[in-house]
Amino acid sequence: MLPFIREDLNQFQAYTPHPGGDSGSAVKSDLILDRLDTNESPYDLPGELKQKLASIYQRDIETNRYPDGSHEPVKKAIANYVNSAISEVSTPITADYVSVGNGSDELLRSLLIATCLNGSGSILVANPTFSMYAILAQTLGVRVVTVNRSEANFEIDLIAAKQAITDQQNPPIKVVFVVHPNSPTANALTEAELDWLRSLPEHILVVIDEAYFEFSQTTVAGEITQHPNWVILRTFSKAFRLASLRVGYAITSPELTTILEKVRLPYNLPSFSQEAALLALTHREELQQVIPEIIRERDRLLARLANHPLLKVWPSHGNFIYGRLKSNNSDQRLNQIVQALKSQGSLIRHTGGGLRITIGTPAENQRTGDRLFSLTDNY
Repeated sequence: MLPFIREDLNQFQAYTPHPGGDSGSAVKSDLILDRLDTNESPYDLPGELKQKLASIYQRDIETNRYPDGSHEPVKKAIANYVNSAISEVSTPITADYVSVGNGSDELLRSLLIATCLNGSGSILVANPTFSMYAILAQTLGVRVVTVNRSEANFEIDLIAAKQAITDQQNPPIKVVFVVHPNSPTANALTEAELDWLRSLPEHILVVIDEAYFEFSQTTVAGEITQHPNWVILRTFSKAFRLASLRVGYAITSPELTTILEKVRLPYNLPSFSQEAALLALTHREELQQVIPEIIRERDRLLARLANHPLLKVWPSHGNFIYGRLKSNNSDQRLNQIVQALKSQGSLIRHTGGGLRITIGTPAENQRTGDRLFSLTDNY
């Protein structure tokens, strides 16, 4: 219909935003809506912090002026936060190691632009994983090479991954994307997987997405100074409760942050988002007080769903649970379950060949668990 558009853009499906489910159909207004489909925090910013943020907006932000394009105060605060979890490292992270984006998605896109455009490189992903890696690559005309994960525990098929890199790909693989822990399957990288990433040559960029670090408390940020070809991505959208403000950051070598500065759009992060990130870091202990509760709720819901007659669930290192049907795990059947739960007021996500359930408040988890068990008679 539009002859000036690249033909390949007609060959894939865009990311489907949530909440609401894939169908986009409305949820009955008289139902309590349990939004357990997007891996957000179930808790908003506390009222007093919202008031502080509103005061900052009114007092300090001039809406007729562009935001601080250097992000320097935010970068320094992020560096201090990163160092707080890797205190044993002799070389601390400084602001030079940090790049800030309008969500991690912008940073992903910038990395692809910097490495793989004009047919110069392909990317490697292990499915199922975060779909935006492949979607962003496809929007830029970048080839995506995929390998599988173990059906038993979702570890990467390292034999296939090594072979894919050894093979003469056209174009060659330039970027490897992994999530730690993986979404949607919630498993952390194993030592064997980490050793493989450590062994990759320096002409291959390794992107390790730690979006759920605050829940897993597992990070490889302490190794970043040893690997100039590594990038660690994190976000303020999960544990810091700022999903609506779109703040992500990369931890990598100063040389690569310089390249990211060249690629990103100017003034990419609004002033209000920068102030919100600074406020969240200042009050991080308060904001993260709910994390033990979320982990307890995750483990409680996991234990409960382990007894589900139709659903198989796996251990989780994130703020979500992943499960598949024990038999007839078809897309059609999974969609039916998602829509049945939605009609009762619970939103969960059908992704990666299974069901991903975000951990919400205790009441949300209880209701959604009840609804999942109530479906057994019909499925």
